[in-house]
Amino acid sequence: MALAADAGEVDLVVGIEARGFLAGMITAQRLGVGFVAARKPGKLPGPIETVSYDLEYGSDTLEMQLGAVAAGQRVLIVDDVIATGGTMAAAAQLVEGSGATVSSIRSIIEFDNLGARARLAGHDIISLWQVAG
Repeated sequence: MALAADAGEVDLVVGIEARGFLAGMITAQRLGVGFVAARKPGKLPGPIETVSYDLEYGSDTLEMQLGAVAAGQRVLIVDDVIATGGTMAAAAQLVEGSGATVSSIRSIIEFDNLGARARLAGHDIISLWQVAG
């Protein structure tokens, strides 16, 4: 199993800060599509889209460059870890708020008993390793 999707299934890869950038950029390069960074607050220039979300230990915010994802695009979201799914759900909200579709969610590690799959219901989720959280 690989993080990459089949060519033609996605138009764009969104990688979540910071380790998701590494896997996301490599995936985008292999697929021959563009890459967009989803970052913590205050790190992106120009107009941004923002989503705040709850985590198991508090709350956080995720930002994406306004217009980086276009309506109708099929987007693969990549991060290193899925725990409760809060960050991934926020990234999906940013993508879908742009009028695009989340074609798949990929991670390297998933803590399988922390409820992420329920939180991300309706999304195709693939993780290289699933471990007890």
